[in-house]
Formats: sequence, C-alpha cells, structure tokens
Amino acid sequence: MKKLITGIFSLISFCLLAGVIDRGEYPSEWWVEIPPEQGRGWEILPHKAKPGEVILSKRTVLGVFSNFAKAPFILDGIQYSSIEGLWQGLKYPDPDLAGDTRFNILDWPHTRAEVFAMDGWDAKSAGNQANGIMNDNQIDYVTYFDKSFNYVDGAEGSAFHLELITRAIREKVLQNPMIKDLLIQTKGLILRPDHFMSNRYPDSFYYHKILMKIRDEEL
Repeated sequence: MKKLITGIFSLISFCLLAGVIDRGEYPSEWWVEIPPEQGRGWEILPHKAKPGEVILSKRTVLGVFSNFAKAPFILDGIQYSSIEGLWQGLKYPDPDLAGDTRFNILDWPHTRAEVFAMDGWDAKSAGNQANGIMNDNQIDYVTYFDKSFNYVDGAEGSAFHLELITRAIREKVLQNPMIKDLLIQTKGLILRPDHFMSNRYPDSFYYHKILMKIRDEEL
C-alpha cells in the first residue's frame, strides 16, 4: 500500500511538472504554438510558458491584459482608453496644473487628453516622442493632478507610480466585466508578460504581478 501511495504521488508530481494537470482546466488556445520565425525580437511566444505558467500574449485573448490593450476605464474622474494611454499621457503638459513649466516647450506632438485616448503602439509612440522632448529639455518628472514625480527614481516617485498604476489596472479589470471574468479564469496559473523585461525595472512595470495580486487577493 505504501508503494502504491508513493507511486500515485510520483505520478501527480510528474503530471504537474509536465503541465498536464494545471493546463487541463484551461483553454488550450492560451498555449498555441507559433512558428519561431513568426515571432518578433521582443516577443515571448505563448507555447514558451513553463509548467504552471501562461503568457499574456497579444496573439491570444489574454492580450487584453496588456497595458497596450484598448480597455476603457475611469480613474479619479478621467476616462482613459488604456493603461498605456494613461502612462504615456502623464509625460505631457497638464492644462489644469497651474505653472506646469512644460507648456514653455512648444513642440509637443499631442495634447495630454489626446494621449489619454490612445492605446497600443500609438500611445507608446506618443510616449517615445515625449521622452525625446523631456531628454532634450532635462525634464525628469511626470505629473498626476498636482503631484510631480520621477517614476524611475527607485524611491518615493516609483512608489507613487506603483500605487497609481495598481489602482488603474484594478479599475480596468473591475469596469470591464469580460476582463474581470477572464482574469478569474486564470486562477491557479502564474501570469507572465509576452516580452522580455529587465530586473532593474521599478515594480510598476510588472503589470502581470499587479494582475495576480488583484486576482488572488480581491477576486
């Protein structure tokens, strides 16, 4: 009997390591195999997930969890088209912030409101344009209402940004029922980004960890 029990536990352990048990309850499309030559340089393909993991690939329905995804939400009375739109829009001058010295710069390609209404690569591109302007003018801060902060300072600014992005992702999930239901469906899996990330990034960059925290503690 002892040998039989030991054998059963060994089989279960093998299945877990092989990704059989943990994937069986989920749609197989989440791990769809993509030919390597179709992958992009930045991309981690869905089938590259380790046992117990799933990639939040833009090639599957799970791409809706990306900051790039169009998923409108309201935060503190302002509507955003995506997390990326919020993130990149903070780099632009705020017309409601008295004394925002960024208005002294005349070559901003977009308004703050225009970027808030963007998603995907459009929002990312707007942010990259802002980065160039900020670098040229030695600006190292962004603003949220009356709060100015450097979100990569590894200190107070990064902590504030983490709290802000966490609140934004929570509202994105709660205000979009399909996204909420899908996040609940991933319970039991470790969420991984579909792109390579440096371990030097501030915590606010790790959207997959924020999603897991919301999923496991609040849903």
